[in-house]
Amino acid sequence: MTRKRLTQVFPWLLPLRIWQRKKCFYWKMKTDGNKYADDILEAALPYEVFSTSALMVNENSGHDIVYQYNKVHNLKLAGKTINHLLIEPGQTFSFWIRVRHADEKEPYKEGLVLVNDKIIGEYGGGLCQLSNLLFWMFLHTPLSIVERHGHAIESFPTTTHDLPYGTDATINEGWLDLKVKNNTEHFFQIEITFDEKNIYGSILSDARPGYQYEIYNRDVHYYRKNNAIYQASSVDCRKTHFVTGETLDHHLYDSVCEIGYELPENINIEEGE
Repeated sequence: MTRKRLTQVFPWLLPLRIWQRKKCFYWKMKTDGNKYADDILEAALPYEVFSTSALMVNENSGHDIVYQYNKVHNLKLAGKTINHLLIEPGQTFSFWIRVRHADEKEPYKEGLVLVNDKIIGEYGGGLCQLSNLLFWMFLHTPLSIVERHGHAIESFPTTTHDLPYGTDATINEGWLDLKVKNNTEHFFQIEITFDEKNIYGSILSDARPGYQYEIYNRDVHYYRKNNAIYQASSVDCRKTHFVTGETLDHHLYDSVCEIGYELPENINIEEGE
Protein backbone atom coordinates (compact mmCIF):
# COMPACT_ATOMS: atom_id res chain seq x y z
CA MET A 1 0.00 0.00 0.00
CA THR A 2 1.32 3.44 -0.95
CA ARG A 3 1.97 5.61 2.07
CA LYS A 4 -0.11 8.79 2.07
CA ARG A 5 1.60 12.17 2.07
CA LEU A 6 1.08 14.42 5.07
CA THR A 7 -1.00 16.83 2.97
CA GLN A 8 -3.30 13.96 1.95
CA VAL A 9 -3.93 13.12 5.60
CA PHE A 10 -4.30 16.81 6.56
CA PRO A 11 -5.54 18.65 3.41
CA TRP A 12 -5.60 22.01 5.22
CA LEU A 13 -1.77 21.92 5.20
CA LEU A 14 -1.60 21.91 1.39
CA PRO A 15 -1.67 25.73 0.82
CA LEU A 16 1.15 26.13 3.37
CA ARG A 17 3.16 23.37 1.73
CA ILE A 18 2.75 24.94 -1.73
CA TRP A 19 3.80 28.36 -0.39
CA GLN A 20 6.86 26.80 1.26
CA ARG A 21 7.88 24.90 -1.87
CA LYS A 22 7.62 27.99 -4.07
CA LYS A 23 9.67 30.10 -1.66
CA CYS A 24 12.44 27.46 -1.55
CA PHE A 25 12.17 26.92 -5.31
CA TYR A 26 12.95 30.55 -6.18
CA TRP A 27 15.42 31.07 -3.35
CA LYS A 28 17.48 28.17 -4.64
CA MET A 29 17.66 29.74 -8.11
CA LYS A 30 18.51 33.12 -6.61
CA THR A 31 21.54 31.62 -4.87
CA ASP A 32 22.69 28.93 -7.35
CA GLY A 33 25.22 31.15 -9.13
CA ASN A 34 23.46 31.11 -12.50
CA LYS A 35 22.57 34.25 -14.39
CA TYR A 36 19.01 33.88 -15.63
CA ALA A 37 17.83 35.45 -18.88
CA ASP A 38 15.80 38.57 -18.17
CA ASP A 39 16.32 41.06 -21.02
CA ILE A 40 13.68 41.75 -23.67
CA LEU A 41 14.75 42.90 -27.15
CA GLU A 42 11.81 44.06 -29.24
CA ALA A 43 13.83 44.02 -32.48
CA ALA A 44 14.21 40.50 -33.87
CA LEU A 45 17.66 38.94 -34.22
CA PRO A 46 18.54 38.39 -37.91
CA TYR A 47 18.73 34.58 -38.24
CA GLU A 48 16.02 32.00 -37.65
CA VAL A 49 17.34 28.82 -36.05
CA PHE A 50 14.03 26.96 -35.78
CA SER A 51 10.30 27.64 -35.80
CA THR A 52 7.20 25.58 -35.06
CA SER A 53 3.51 25.84 -34.20
CA ALA A 54 0.83 23.88 -32.35
CA LEU A 55 -2.96 23.79 -32.31
CA MET A 56 -4.14 25.06 -28.93
CA VAL A 57 -7.68 23.62 -28.69
CA ASN A 58 -7.84 19.84 -28.28
CA GLU A 59 -11.39 18.78 -29.07
CA ASN A 60 -10.63 15.17 -28.10
CA SER A 61 -9.66 15.77 -24.49
CA GLY A 62 -12.83 14.11 -23.19
CA HIS A 63 -13.51 17.10 -20.91
CA ASP A 64 -15.63 20.25 -21.16
CA ILE A 65 -14.34 22.29 -24.12
CA VAL A 66 -14.42 25.43 -21.95
CA TYR A 67 -11.19 24.24 -20.33
CA GLN A 68 -9.52 24.32 -23.73
CA TYR A 69 -10.57 27.94 -24.32
CA ASN A 70 -9.41 28.80 -20.81
CA LYS A 71 -6.05 27.21 -21.66
CA VAL A 72 -5.73 29.51 -24.68
CA HIS A 73 -6.25 32.49 -22.36
CA ASN A 74 -3.59 31.19 -19.97
CA LEU A 75 -1.11 30.48 -22.76
CA LYS A 76 -1.43 34.01 -24.09
CA LEU A 77 -0.76 35.53 -20.66
CA ALA A 78 2.32 33.35 -20.13
CA GLY A 79 3.54 33.77 -23.70
CA LYS A 80 3.76 37.54 -23.28
CA THR A 81 6.40 37.14 -20.58
CA ILE A 82 8.65 35.07 -22.86
CA ASN A 83 8.18 36.78 -26.22
CA HIS A 84 11.37 38.57 -27.42
CA LEU A 85 13.42 37.24 -24.50
CA LEU A 86 17.20 37.22 -25.08
CA ILE A 87 19.35 34.33 -23.85
CA GLU A 88 22.84 35.77 -23.80
CA PRO A 89 26.10 33.73 -23.72
CA GLY A 90 26.49 32.11 -20.31
CA GLN A 91 22.86 32.75 -19.33
CA THR A 92 20.23 30.20 -18.30
CA PHE A 93 16.57 30.25 -19.30
CA SER A 94 14.07 29.22 -16.62
CA PHE A 95 10.41 28.80 -17.54
CA TRP A 96 9.16 29.74 -14.08
CA ILE A 97 11.41 32.75 -13.56
CA ARG A 98 9.86 34.23 -16.69
CA VAL A 99 6.24 33.13 -16.17
CA ARG A 100 5.83 33.44 -12.39
CA HIS A 101 4.18 36.90 -12.56
CA ALA A 102 2.25 36.45 -15.82
CA ASP A 103 -1.10 36.73 -14.01
CA GLU A 104 -0.34 39.90 -12.03
CA LYS A 105 -2.50 42.21 -14.16
CA GLU A 106 -5.01 39.69 -15.47
CA PRO A 107 -5.82 36.40 -13.70
CA TYR A 108 -5.52 32.96 -15.22
CA LYS A 109 -8.59 30.82 -15.82
CA GLU A 110 -9.17 27.19 -14.90
CA GLY A 111 -7.45 24.78 -17.29
CA LEU A 112 -6.88 21.05 -17.14
CA VAL A 113 -4.06 19.65 -14.99
CA LEU A 114 -3.13 16.22 -13.66
CA VAL A 115 -3.39 16.04 -9.85
CA ASN A 116 -3.04 12.73 -7.97
CA ASP A 117 -3.60 10.80 -11.21
CA LYS A 118 -6.83 12.69 -11.96
CA ILE A 119 -7.51 15.33 -14.63
CA ILE A 120 -9.18 18.34 -13.02
CA GLY A 121 -9.72 22.02 -13.75
CA GLU A 122 -7.26 24.21 -11.86
CA TYR A 123 -6.19 27.86 -11.86
CA GLY A 124 -3.57 28.42 -14.58
CA GLY A 125 -3.93 24.93 -16.06
CA GLY A 126 -2.66 24.18 -19.55
CA LEU A 127 0.70 25.94 -19.42
CA CYS A 128 2.45 22.65 -20.22
CA GLN A 129 1.61 23.26 -23.87
CA LEU A 130 3.91 26.29 -23.77
CA SER A 131 6.71 24.37 -22.05
CA ASN A 132 6.25 21.56 -24.59
CA LEU A 133 6.60 24.02 -27.47
CA LEU A 134 9.69 25.63 -25.94
CA PHE A 135 11.38 22.30 -25.29
CA TRP A 136 10.74 21.15 -28.85
CA MET A 137 12.39 24.33 -30.12
CA PHE A 138 15.34 24.07 -27.73
CA LEU A 139 16.04 20.55 -29.01
CA HIS A 140 16.74 22.10 -32.43
CA THR A 141 19.40 24.51 -31.15
CA PRO A 142 22.90 24.36 -29.60
CA LEU A 143 21.40 25.35 -26.24
CA SER A 144 22.11 22.82 -23.47
CA ILE A 145 19.16 21.23 -21.66
CA VAL A 146 19.64 21.72 -17.91
CA GLU A 147 16.27 20.52 -16.58
CA ARG A 148 13.38 18.77 -18.28
CA HIS A 149 10.64 16.47 -16.96
CA GLY A 150 8.38 14.26 -19.02
CA HIS A 151 4.72 13.72 -18.15
CA ALA A 152 4.25 10.66 -15.95
CA ILE A 153 0.87 10.00 -17.61
CA GLU A 154 -0.33 10.93 -21.08
CA SER A 155 -4.01 11.46 -20.38
CA PHE A 156 -5.36 12.00 -23.90
CA PRO A 157 -4.08 11.81 -27.47
CA THR A 158 -1.76 14.60 -28.56
CA THR A 159 -2.74 17.25 -31.11
CA THR A 160 0.80 17.20 -32.54
CA HIS A 161 0.90 13.81 -34.27
CA ASP A 162 3.97 14.70 -36.33
CA LEU A 163 6.25 15.04 -33.29
CA PRO A 164 8.40 12.19 -31.96
CA TYR A 165 7.16 10.56 -28.78
CA GLY A 166 8.76 11.58 -25.50
CA THR A 167 9.52 15.17 -26.49
CA ASP A 168 7.15 16.77 -23.98
CA ALA A 169 8.19 18.88 -20.99
CA THR A 170 5.88 19.21 -18.01
CA ILE A 171 6.22 22.01 -15.45
CA ASN A 172 4.89 22.52 -11.92
CA GLU A 173 5.73 25.71 -10.03
CA GLY A 174 7.74 24.89 -6.94
CA TRP A 175 8.59 21.38 -8.15
CA LEU A 176 9.37 21.05 -11.88
CA ASP A 177 11.01 23.58 -14.22
CA LEU A 178 12.26 23.74 -17.80
CA LYS A 179 15.78 25.16 -18.07
CA VAL A 180 18.37 25.54 -20.83
CA LYS A 181 21.80 27.16 -20.73
CA ASN A 182 23.53 29.09 -23.49
CA ASN A 183 27.05 27.65 -23.51
CA THR A 184 27.81 29.20 -26.92
CA GLU A 185 29.29 32.57 -27.90
CA HIS A 186 26.08 33.70 -29.60
CA PHE A 187 22.84 35.39 -28.58
CA PHE A 188 19.51 33.59 -28.91
CA GLN A 189 16.02 35.05 -28.81
CA ILE A 190 12.60 33.47 -28.24
CA GLU A 191 9.52 34.62 -30.15
CA ILE A 192 6.03 33.48 -29.11
CA THR A 193 2.95 34.63 -31.05
CA PHE A 194 -0.67 33.52 -31.47
CA ASP A 195 -3.62 33.54 -33.79
CA GLU A 196 -7.12 32.34 -32.93
CA LYS A 197 -6.24 28.63 -33.16
CA ASN A 198 -2.47 28.24 -32.96
CA ILE A 199 0.57 29.11 -30.90
CA TYR A 200 3.75 29.89 -32.86
CA GLY A 201 7.31 29.78 -31.63
CA SER A 202 10.69 30.69 -33.08
CA ILE A 203 14.29 30.67 -31.91
CA LEU A 204 16.39 33.43 -33.48
CA SER A 205 20.12 34.11 -33.28
CA ASP A 206 22.71 36.77 -34.07
CA ALA A 207 24.68 34.16 -36.08
CA ARG A 208 23.74 31.99 -39.04
CA PRO A 209 22.93 28.42 -37.85
CA GLY A 210 25.66 25.89 -38.50
CA TYR A 211 23.56 22.73 -38.23
CA GLN A 212 20.14 21.38 -39.05
CA TYR A 213 18.68 19.25 -36.23
CA GLU A 214 16.39 16.27 -36.73
CA ILE A 215 14.81 14.78 -33.60
CA TYR A 216 13.49 11.25 -34.00
CA ASN A 217 12.57 8.03 -32.18
CA ARG A 218 15.04 5.22 -32.75
CA ASP A 219 12.64 2.89 -30.94
CA VAL A 220 9.08 3.08 -29.55
CA HIS A 221 7.27 0.22 -27.89
CA TYR A 222 4.40 -0.36 -25.46
CA TYR A 223 4.21 -2.73 -22.52
CA ARG A 224 1.78 -3.68 -19.78
CA LYS A 225 2.86 -3.69 -16.13
CA ASN A 226 0.68 -3.88 -12.99
CA ASN A 227 -2.49 -3.44 -15.11
CA ALA A 228 -1.17 -0.19 -16.64
CA ILE A 229 0.12 0.42 -20.17
CA TYR A 230 3.37 2.28 -20.71
CA GLN A 231 5.06 3.80 -23.72
CA ALA A 232 8.86 3.59 -23.86
CA SER A 233 10.68 5.63 -26.48
CA SER A 234 14.26 6.43 -27.39
CA VAL A 235 14.74 10.12 -28.30
CA ASP A 236 17.66 10.73 -30.63
CA CYS A 237 19.16 13.60 -32.64
CA ARG A 238 20.78 13.81 -36.08
CA LYS A 239 22.84 16.95 -36.71
CA THR A 240 23.65 17.85 -40.32
CA HIS A 241 26.23 20.54 -41.12
CA PHE A 242 24.77 23.07 -43.55
CA VAL A 243 28.05 23.47 -45.47
CA THR A 244 29.77 20.08 -45.44
CA GLY A 245 26.68 17.88 -45.18
CA GLU A 246 28.40 15.86 -42.46
CA THR A 247 25.93 14.13 -40.13
CA LEU A 248 26.24 13.09 -36.51
CA ASP A 249 23.71 10.92 -34.67
CA HIS A 250 23.55 10.77 -30.89
CA HIS A 251 21.16 9.50 -28.25
CA LEU A 252 19.53 12.24 -26.15
CA TYR A 253 17.50 10.34 -23.52
CA ASP A 254 14.94 7.59 -22.92
CA SER A 255 11.34 8.46 -22.08
CA VAL A 256 8.72 6.35 -20.32
CA CYS A 257 5.15 7.43 -19.60
CA GLU A 258 1.90 5.73 -18.69
CA ILE A 259 -0.83 5.84 -21.34
CA GLY A 260 -4.12 7.00 -19.84
CA TYR A 261 -6.34 6.58 -22.88
CA GLU A 262 -7.36 3.69 -25.13
CA LEU A 263 -4.77 2.89 -27.78
CA PRO A 264 -5.70 1.87 -31.36
CA GLU A 265 -6.24 -1.87 -31.83
CA ASN A 266 -3.24 -2.22 -34.14
CA ILE A 267 -0.75 -1.20 -31.41
CA ASN A 268 1.27 -4.15 -30.13
CA ILE A 269 1.45 -4.23 -26.32
CA GLU A 270 4.12 -6.43 -24.74
CA GLU A 271 3.56 -8.15 -21.42
CA GLY A 272 5.94 -6.93 -18.69
CA GLU A 273 9.16 -4.95 -19.05
